Amino acid sequence: MRIGELSRRTGVPVPTIKYYVREGLLPAGRLTSPNQASYDDAHERRLRLIRALLDVGGLKVAAIAEVLAAVDDPGRSVHKVLGEATDRTVPRYPGAQDDELEAAREEVAELIGRRGWRVDHNNPAAEALAGALATLERIGHGEFAELLDDYADAAERVARVDIAYVGRWAGLEDVVERAVVGTMLGEAVFTSLRRMAHVDVSARAFGNEDGERTDPPADE
Repeated sequence: MRIGELSRRTGVPVPTIKYYVREGLLPAGRLTSPNQASYDDAHERRLRLIRALLDVGGLKVAAIAEVLAAVDDPGRSVHKVLGEATDRTVPRYPGAQDDELEAAREEVAELIGRRGWRVDHNNPAAEALAGALATLERIGHGEFAELLDDYADAAERVARVDIAYVGRWAGLEDVVERAVVGTMLGEAVFTSLRRMAHVDVSARAFGNEDGERTDPPADE
């Protein structure tokens, strides 16, 4: 296909496609004449992955280039490639390097050991969890950490569902794309389901005796 058709099929403007080619994110098309190039399904798949990393994952061009390099590295396992992509989507929570944060890091390390998780203590998600726990401690809700294993049980179940979903596709680019999309949008889906469950459980625990729903105010 020509670049115009590639643009129509992906919804990415022609100038943007050319920019990705110049930046080395997208391989150049096969020249069919001095001024024409031909593109194929591989270009379409790569372009779709780039857009997922950019639009959904929120990655910068330099980070996208690193992820794509991992995808193209035959020596990288699927696990390593997924790590390259998803680790970059974990929010960073800069905060004070204080006693609360150090204690929270120790608590996260203990959780990892207790669960037998094959996760490095310096993993971005582990650091983000430590930051959240430290904040809870600072505002007087340190006992929330007592719920960590309950949350971990739920997280393991969701993670198994996530990995089973991305594992349906054989192509590495498809797996990475769906891992990024599933991580970002899947979190939105899970958060919405969790909030709906909160409403139901709250109604059952604190609702009126006649079973009337007790939704919280809209601005809560």
